[in-house]
Amino acid sequence: MKKIQSLFLFFLMSTLSVFGQKSPAGTADISLQYYLPSGFTYNEKIPKPKDILGFEVGEWNAGYDQVIRYFEKLAASSPRVKFEIIGYTYEKRPQIMLTITSPENLANIDKIKSDRQQLRDPNAKIDFDKMPLVMAAGYSVHGNEASAINSSILAAYHFAAANEIEQDLKNIIILIDPALNPDGSNRYASWVNTHRSYNLNGDPANREHSEAWPGGRGNHYWFDLNRDWLLVQHPESQNRVAKFQEWLPNIYLDYHEMGTNNTFFFQPGIPSRDHPLTPKKNMELTEKIAQYHAKAMDDLGSLYHSRESFDEYYFGYGSTYPDIQGSIGILFEQASSRGHLQESIYGPLPFAFTIRNQFRTSVSSFEAAKNMRGEINKFMQDFYAESLKESAVDTNKAYIFGDTADAARGFHLAEMIQQHQIDVYSLNQNITVNGVSFEKEKAYIVPLDQPQYKLIKAIFETRNTFQDSLFYDVSAWTLPMSFNLDYTALSSKIMNLADVTLLEEGFGKKAGTLIGEKNAYAYAFEWADYYAPKAAYKLMDEGYLVRLTHEPITLADGKVLKRGSILVSTQRDAEEDAATKLHSSLASLAAETGITVYGINTGYTSGVNIGSPSIDVLKKPEVAVLVGTGVASGEAGEMWHLLDQRFDMPITLLPVERLRNTDMSRYNVLIMPNGNYSSWGKSEAEEIKSWASAGNTLIARGNAMTWLNSNELVSFTFKKEPKEEEKMAAQPYEDYTKNTGARMTSGTIFNVKLDITHPIGYGYGKGDLFTFRNSNQFLEPGKNPYSNPMVYTDKPLASGYVHPENLELVRNSSAIQVKRLGRGRVIGMVDNPNFRAIWYGTNKLFLNAIFFGQVIEGGTAD
Repeated sequence: MKKIQSLFLFFLMSTLSVFGQKSPAGTADISLQYYLPSGFTYNEKIPKPKDILGFEVGEWNAGYDQVIRYFEKLAASSPRVKFEIIGYTYEKRPQIMLTITSPENLANIDKIKSDRQQLRDPNAKIDFDKMPLVMAAGYSVHGNEASAINSSILAAYHFAAANEIEQDLKNIIILIDPALNPDGSNRYASWVNTHRSYNLNGDPANREHSEAWPGGRGNHYWFDLNRDWLLVQHPESQNRVAKFQEWLPNIYLDYHEMGTNNTFFFQPGIPSRDHPLTPKKNMELTEKIAQYHAKAMDDLGSLYHSRESFDEYYFGYGSTYPDIQGSIGILFEQASSRGHLQESIYGPLPFAFTIRNQFRTSVSSFEAAKNMRGEINKFMQDFYAESLKESAVDTNKAYIFGDTADAARGFHLAEMIQQHQIDVYSLNQNITVNGVSFEKEKAYIVPLDQPQYKLIKAIFETRNTFQDSLFYDVSAWTLPMSFNLDYTALSSKIMNLADVTLLEEGFGKKAGTLIGEKNAYAYAFEWADYYAPKAAYKLMDEGYLVRLTHEPITLADGKVLKRGSILVSTQRDAEEDAATKLHSSLASLAAETGITVYGINTGYTSGVNIGSPSIDVLKKPEVAVLVGTGVASGEAGEMWHLLDQRFDMPITLLPVERLRNTDMSRYNVLIMPNGNYSSWGKSEAEEIKSWASAGNTLIARGNAMTWLNSNELVSFTFKKEPKEEEKMAAQPYEDYTKNTGARMTSGTIFNVKLDITHPIGYGYGKGDLFTFRNSNQFLEPGKNPYSNPMVYTDKPLASGYVHPENLELVRNSSAIQVKRLGRGRVIGMVDNPNFRAIWYGTNKLFLNAIFFGQVIEGGTAD
């Protein structure tokens, strides 16, 4: 190890000139041989990375387009390699995959894929010694973890050009995805290359090491794609999961980086934090494969660790999604140089060193796959055989879910589940189960008697007991709860009697309808439909009169429009053909969004009349979301994605640094995502106060409420947690991390009670709701009894882990609170209603704050 470090220090002190151009000190002398393992020779006809890139791997941070160009050249020059575009990102970058194997396997690739599907059939007769093993490798799902994508270049070259593995490739197929997050990877490479000196400086304070907000970690909308494997809410995830299901890889390698002052990690993780649904055999095989990685790191003299720091609980990671499907997912975490050189507690950390560690574990994984091929292939079929045995003895035979008032949320959950090669059936008749109604075309059934039994259980199960109280990520993701759907398990009798239809791949959501003639007096639609806000916004944007009802209205045919319905008509001074255009717009919007629009032929309706002054005229939301330093980029991105992708609402991403120089009068809704806002002072506080007091809506999430408190704009009162040292007598030093970590609420689902007569609760048919919490912020109820539209119940835990002390603190606390600031409203939200784009059930709370904050009665605010 010391010899290697000394050699690099020599490189770092050297400055060479190549063709008259000064090369970066410390990288000009890096050779390809530094990376490549001993004992291999390489086909000279295969281009080396430098031949195409113009620089050696590790000298610069390869941009995504450069990686694609090199991979295309590999495919053109090697009979082992196939280049494939598997989809496109939000920014329209192609997602690519290299398939590397023998020419014979490439010629029969479709048959091999088809044969591999038999691994999910326990009755299939398979010769495991002849079936090729598939090893897939995914690099840099976090765009700023650059050693991964750069090591993929070396892996592709090695497997395409190494002469000694020619025979092995007849039995192994390698799939390489060089960047699971192309948009983020490109953003990061641009940053570090732009700020890189030709004389490297490892000072951690150097600008090269500190990306501008939001950094390259997330995708276009700043989402962490490593949490999206199960949720599949983004095109990058949808495309890669489709390939996973097509290939059923036996091994999936998931390459990441961690903090600079670390070493190198490979799985297995912390044993006590494995999910109970993960088979023990999976863990045994992971441990067996780990021995190959250990030998590779020992040979290099690189420090490493295993069985600590990381867990395998949440099935939404690249390293855990495979584990619930008979594959073996393996996480690699390399200490990051976050640039081309950075000082660390272990000495200077060059970019090239981080790349080499990652690449060598691709090679060690190949060695493990070669030696364990039959055992690993058999494990996958055994996994599905055991799954079907478990489903046979399970007293539950299926799950049913849906919502009688809104077809969209049920559709989107069915759509999500189907992407995991799970059969989903549409209900063709109305049925009632345990007193709960499920309507045809609005409800779906997922049988448990299918190969993906374990994954189905993971999607629907509620789990409140745990072996360990520490979690790297969320402890609960019960998806029907996040969609706010009625759901229940079905017995075999009910399942067999139900009239259902198997959903075909790519099925679409049902179009809405317009009931009424062109000359209607007015039109109305209810707010329960998920996409009702999309329709309302478009109608306001087109200049129509859009109003909100606060009381039920009964139409002439007996139809009751619930509180919170939308009335639409033309403006008083509308043009002569406006009524015809309105009818056409409504018909189009109904078809697009799935809503039902009702034509009203008279204003003399029961309840209140259509012209009642109690019905509020809505102003079109002009929305600004604060972004920039101090703001939680992931949460801001969730808001941006929701409004931009699902509701077609143009919004302003307003940098916190520009608040004082912005004409705030153009916005009537300002959203403060969770963040510290420490860069703001009194002038920004006065600006916000003046703007809100003028009658606008301020939405504050999480710690944004704390900032409002500290600057005395409004007053939110929080429950205080007792300090650790005040809680108990003397404790062993070794228990400190465990005791403090157990008190963190990292991701748990709770029960809340929603006031559906309050504008924040409009569109919800019942007051029982689930909410997702991943913080220890506990809000005392406001003094005004009308100011707390959503509160936690007396028995709040629904699914997941919570420390007993926190359970007491959350009990009967406030989840959403409305404050008055001048003529404006401040809506504080403890929980994130848009978490990971999967909380369809609480999205409406956020949208109601945007659309209806303007009409909340002042006397009801605290």
